[in-house]
Amino acid sequence: MVENLGMGPLSVEIDVALVKRLLAEQVPEWADLPLAPVASAGTDNALFRLGGDRVVRLPRVNWAAGQATKEHAWLPRLAPALPMALPVPLFLGVPGEGYPWNWTVCRWLEGRDGVAAAITDQTHAATTLAGLIRALQGIDTTDGPLSGRINNYRGVALARLDTVVREALSKLTGEIDVAAAATVWEVALAAPVWDRPGVWLHGDLHPGNLLVAEGRLSAVIDFGLLAVGDPACDLMVAWSVLDHGSRPLFRAGLTIDNATWTRGRGWALYVSSIALAHYLTSDPTLAAISRRTLGQVLADQA
Repeated sequence: MVENLGMGPLSVEIDVALVKRLLAEQVPEWADLPLAPVASAGTDNALFRLGGDRVVRLPRVNWAAGQATKEHAWLPRLAPALPMALPVPLFLGVPGEGYPWNWTVCRWLEGRDGVAAAITDQTHAATTLAGLIRALQGIDTTDGPLSGRINNYRGVALARLDTVVREALSKLTGEIDVAAAATVWEVALAAPVWDRPGVWLHGDLHPGNLLVAEGRLSAVIDFGLLAVGDPACDLMVAWSVLDHGSRPLFRAGLTIDNATWTRGRGWALYVSSIALAHYLTSDPTLAAISRRTLGQVLADQA
């Protein structure tokens, strides 16, 4: 799960004092604004609210080091075409004060993530997420980064992930129905592969990367795994966020064939099984998200 990509230390400690020094050095006009850490279910980035309308986002692990630069380059171009709010970067910071990677300041978006706040309006969620994915897929992909190492392989052919999925499932005996999960995976592998040009993918659509206000989705965040690849990848949200009753409405809002839907279920199984095996004892929040997703996948297959 952890791969040192040769971009400095594997992880770094980030606190308010460090962020204040970075701001003072690189954007002194914001250095005196109130600064406070923001609780998050994510593991790749540290967040600090800056004043009332900004958030500082700093990669804290090696494999996330390139995400700030990518988001700064692409989110301002994608945002006007998307129907949901997203954290468009306002400033791209550079290494300094002992911190080794690029970082960003984005505009603050109101709401709580879908882990801390329940998404109670599933009908709205289904139509909103379908609209988001449909809009993403319609944006010109010229010069966009291709799925692969740059985005943790989200959107590549599922066959490339077979070994790691089977290793993860071998660690989950007694935690889930491994035989049923293996069947879902094998069905996804057998589905026809995507043989057309890739489309834009968020790459990591789960409750922790969606903001909620009064039970409804209000924004999508964390585009660190953004890339161009197989559209089935983003369909994982059908099982990571939606329930059995709203899933058909979500699918109806997209123009997809059965093979893409089947691969989408495979993506949901891939991401959740890998995460559950990795975070089983170390991160109860991410483990719970993964269990819930796997439960939806297996129930849907039954």
